[in-house]
Amino acid sequence: MQLLDNLLAAILPKNPFYAAKLRGAAPDSDLASLPFTLKQELIDDQIAHPPYGSNLTYPLDRYTRFCQTSGTTTGTPMRWLDTPESWDWMIGNWSRVYQAAGVGARDRIFFAFSFGPFLGFWVGFEAAARMGCLVIPGGGMRSAARLRTILETSATVVCCTPTYAIRLAEVAAEENVDLGASQVRTLIVAGEPGGSVAATRGHISKLWHGARVVDHHGMTEIGPVGYGCPKRPSVLHVIEDSYIAEVIDPLTGQTVPRGATGELVLTNLGRLGSPLIRYRTNDIVQAAPDELCECGARDLALNGGILGRTDDMLVVRGVNVYPSAVENILRGFDAVGEYRVEIQNHRTLPELSIQVEAAAGHAHDATLTHRLEAALTNAFALRIPVSIVPPGSLPRFEMKARRWVSAD
Repeated sequence: MQLLDNLLAAILPKNPFYAAKLRGAAPDSDLASLPFTLKQELIDDQIAHPPYGSNLTYPLDRYTRFCQTSGTTTGTPMRWLDTPESWDWMIGNWSRVYQAAGVGARDRIFFAFSFGPFLGFWVGFEAAARMGCLVIPGGGMRSAARLRTILETSATVVCCTPTYAIRLAEVAAEENVDLGASQVRTLIVAGEPGGSVAATRGHISKLWHGARVVDHHGMTEIGPVGYGCPKRPSVLHVIEDSYIAEVIDPLTGQTVPRGATGELVLTNLGRLGSPLIRYRTNDIVQAAPDELCECGARDLALNGGILGRTDDMLVVRGVNVYPSAVENILRGFDAVGEYRVEIQNHRTLPELSIQVEAAAGHAHDATLTHRLEAALTNAFALRIPVSIVPPGSLPRFEMKARRWVSAD
């Protein structure tokens, strides 16, 4: 792996974090001989060496970009710096995302995110501008204003989270905005599972009058990783020119066979200023067994995209339950407007219950509770109670949704 050799040769003499972590490793070391990098290690390193940690290959004055994670999974955000060269490498990856989605210079792209310090769609915004697209920032706007801007600028592409794509459609109905009059033909969604969840993807497409929904995966600390397959909408490809991807058993750390489910581990090959080697993403994936995809790509194909996270999976009465699997069931019902999953721990054993807001026009559907409970039982062989709550009683989200909450 020449690219890995180049990465190690560039960072080992200069990067304090990896010089210590990989002490004794040679530039031509075998990947499997190198230790994993854990998120908690990075957090601890930044606490010990504030404010940016020691995972910096160059002097501070070489860095021109600052980003920060949301901290929603650990409670402690991570700060991340990039050099111009690393930023350009990430822009190249986002260009692959657009290419696979059929987006080109003639498109007008609306970015419905806050433009805050997390990486979000920042790189996608700049990649689109370099491609010659008209880029339309939607930061600092209320949802109704964003919808008006989408229509008035004749935007053809919208970038947002899956949850916010649904929320925008909900606000459009409240404000009597006809999404059918928009020119949006593609939504690129990221930040949470949804774009590769068949029912959610179909739900969003229907709300946006047949627009194509394309998934993307990336992380602030690792960069833009995946693009939606042009032929198989429930598949994410890893950009293997830019990443070395592994799928491991999260308990043993051993590589799992292709086609098996495991944790995605990534090494980014071009972000030399702030690299990550064998980074355990905590994302659960299933690699497709075939090396050649029907789209012609040999990039690693992940069936169903990101299936969940190692820290999100619940074992309920012996059954593995992932949030994306529950999402796929609930979004298969047009009558479901919004939902929340409550987790109760009875004698340390988790139990689930679900609150559902009925969609407009379905408030008096007396069969909805029964139909949802039956679908969940068929999928998981579990009885999961469902209750219908009044319209507007559940929270709405503009970025990542937090639908799974502890009731204790």
